Order: sequence, then C-alpha cells, then structure tokens
Amino acid sequence: MHRFKPCLRFAKSTAYRYFSSNRSFSPHKLETAGPIASKLDSRSVVRFRGPDTVKFLQGLLTNDVRKFSEPMGEDERTSTLATPNSPTVSAPPMYAALLTPQGKFLYDLFLYKPPMPDAKLDKSGSGPGPGSDPDHSFELFADVDATVLDELLVTFKKYRVRSKVEIENVAKDFSCWQRYGGNLPEKSSSTEEPEAASVGWGAGVDCSGEFASRGNNLGWQWFDDPRLDSLGFRGIFPSDIIPPLIEADKETDEQNYLLWRLQKGVAEGSAEIPKGEAMPLEYNLAGLNAISFDKGCYMGQELVARTHHRGVIRKRLLPLRFLNDSGEEVEQKVAPGSAVIDTASHKKAGTVRTALGCRGLGLLRLEEAFKGSGALTIQGQENVKVEAVRPDWWPAEWFQEYQQHSAVA
Repeated sequence: MHRFKPCLRFAKSTAYRYFSSNRSFSPHKLETAGPIASKLDSRSVVRFRGPDTVKFLQGLLTNDVRKFSEPMGEDERTSTLATPNSPTVSAPPMYAALLTPQGKFLYDLFLYKPPMPDAKLDKSGSGPGPGSDPDHSFELFADVDATVLDELLVTFKKYRVRSKVEIENVAKDFSCWQRYGGNLPEKSSSTEEPEAASVGWGAGVDCSGEFASRGNNLGWQWFDDPRLDSLGFRGIFPSDIIPPLIEADKETDEQNYLLWRLQKGVAEGSAEIPKGEAMPLEYNLAGLNAISFDKGCYMGQELVARTHHRGVIRKRLLPLRFLNDSGEEVEQKVAPGSAVIDTASHKKAGTVRTALGCRGLGLLRLEEAFKGSGALTIQGQENVKVEAVRPDWWPAEWFQEYQQHSAVA
C-alpha cells in the first residue's frame, strides 16, 4: 500500500501542505465509506518520562496537563468493559500546543497517559497484570508532527533545564492511527460502538485479551479524538501490529484522513498551522479543546488570553470548496499558498493553507468569507471560484462575533 514518506526536515512556514488526490475517496464517497482507518505516517511518537513530567509540560503547553495526575471522575472514565491485561479505567487523551514566547504556534501534540501496571488486570481478570512495579515512573506519550520531530525534541530539551524528565523519540516502536468515516457514530457508546468503547482490544475482537498480553504489557486502545467527536477515534499502537477493529479492506491511505479533516475544517501539524506565524485562535484551537483559559501561565499565554478576552477574531481557518463557473467542483486546480481574492473589492481575503483535489483549508477574513456565491476567486485563476463553508461544529458565538463586527464596520 502506498504511504506518505514523512520529510525529516521541516520546511519553513512558507511551505504548505499539498497532496495529489490519487487513490483517494471522493468527498461524497468518503461520507459513506466508514468506518475506515489510516496509519498516520505524517505523525511520530515521543515519550516524556519522570517525576517532573506534568510540572514540566504544564508550564509549556496550552492545555491543563495536571489532569493526567488527578483522580478521574466517573464522567471521565472511558472504559466500560474489562479485558485481561488492559486498564479498568483509562485517562482520555488531550490535545495541546506549544507556542513561542510571543504566542505564535510551534507544534501540536496529542498526549496519552498509558495505564499504570496496577490498573491493569492479569489473565484471570482479578488482579494486577504482569510487570506490576510500584516504582514505575510516570510517563506520557505524545503524538507529534513527524516533519518537525528533530527540532521538537531539541526545543523541549532546551526548556528542560534541571527538570527530572526524560524526552525520548520512540517513533520506531509506536505508530499513530486514526479511525474515521461517515458511518462511524459521533459519540462512542457500548451500544453504538461496543468494540471501540470497550477496553483495550475489545471483547468483540479478542475475548480473552490474549492479543493485548503478547509482545507488550500496555493494553493500547482507541480513544475518541480529543478535538471533535466527528473526527472519529485516535490512538497509538505498537508498530509491529495492526490495531483492533481494522478489517482487511478498511485500512486506507492517509490522504483520505486528510480529506476527512478538510471537510471538517481541522488543520493538523506545523505545515498546515504555520510554525512561528499562526495565531492559535485564528486556527480554531480553542474550539478544538487545545487551550485551557483557566490553567494559569504557560509559554505564550499572555497574547492568547488577551485575544480571547477581547473577543474579536477577524480571521479564521475555514473549509473551502473549489468550483468552476457552473458551480461544479474542480480537481487539482488550486495550489496551497494561493491568494483568495474578493471579487467586489479586488482585495486579498485570505490564503489557501492546504489543498487536496476540490477541497482545501483557508485562513480568511470572516467579513469576506460569507458574502455569497461567486464572491471569492483564486488570484490568477479567476475561473476558479472559492466557497467558504461554515463548519457545523463551530460554537454559535463565533458566527455572532463576526456578524456583530460586520454590523459595527
């Protein structure tokens, strides 16, 4: 199967993400193709381990990492069915970002807390699993952008100073996966998704839990994507196995996951969210559960908090459709980095950040984005119309902010 080959060096933020649509579903077929799954070769895995892990990350990241060290409430328990060598209770993953001191985006991370040995069951299902160690060191795994892996490691180690935390590249040992598609329930439950909602490998897949107990003792599992339920399930798994719930004909190219995200209006990684330039709130990170506004200080927090409390975001990342004069979708006509022009004022309304076939993501001024059909075109390609789509997951107040700002203007 064709897979993306991640670039080992990060091109500066002037680079945009663009993929050919070969071997991809069409946007319409993708809505009925699920559930499907993709191995995310564009992502890598880093491990933070040591007694100062939470304190170290808490001072750097946009989200409240202390939740990983606190007891979970009943509503936070993601596991409902215990299988051998898997946790009886699992901490949900967290989406977060590292910013510059000036509050600009650097890297995004999906944080996972593996279960402690004493939280897992042995084969009898009645006691701690094999390898239980009272001195087991606290650790978190992070799903990160593979194209900036080396510099991300350097950056975190630079801020470590005397903190007791090890930062390791474990990309050879673990892989990142996404399970998604139009037929996947937006809310997992034991009735709608009994297998994905269960612990570890799921009773419907591996009744004895034997698979989870062979080769590793961590009991890896799928989780609801911490950004949006409609994105499906996400997880990290040992690299030498195929995760559970993936049928032989349902593993598909990562391009299809990209297309799924484009339709939802969700950017990912430092190519789509330009490193050192992007304002986190313009790229909707608050709506994607990446930012805590009551956690206290972290690097870059001042600008983010000031912008949030001021309440005016004039530009946002939006899903785009590329159309011809007849309103039909056009394939492979638009390159990332293209300027989007307001046909009425002939001024630049924004920039295409990512493109795949007839879909894309663009950072646009809201005042121009929703003017109506035919109001936006691509600079130098006036025959290509741009339709900005308001995602259905947007909080109502975002659109109200735009309407109020437009009325004042």
